Amino acid sequence: MSRIRKAFDVSFKLQVVKMIKEQGLSVPQVCQDMDLGPTAVRRRVQQYEAEQLGQSGIGKPLTAEQQRIRQLEGENRQLRMDVDILKKASAFFARELK
Repeated sequence: MSRIRKAFDVSFKLQVVKMIKEQGLSVPQVCQDMDLGPTAVRRRVQQYEAEQLGQSGIGKPLTAEQQRIRQLEGENRQLRMDVDILKKASAFFARELK
């Protein structure tokens, strides 16, 4: 029989990580208390540790700073593509005017 996959919001995930990092609880203990899978909890802890070191980590960001950084990186990527398209268009029209 398959388990139903649970969806958790970012604040819950961050709370679970802080229970481990700040309160000193073990991963198996938190998993048993919160009825969570150990793999997901360990992955969230790794994500949090990477974010604290300034790295992007894997998966969805947990901290607000990393969420904002990901958003700004996406906007930056889109703006760079827009500028590239505009450069190509201006070069095309400059050739047409000659």
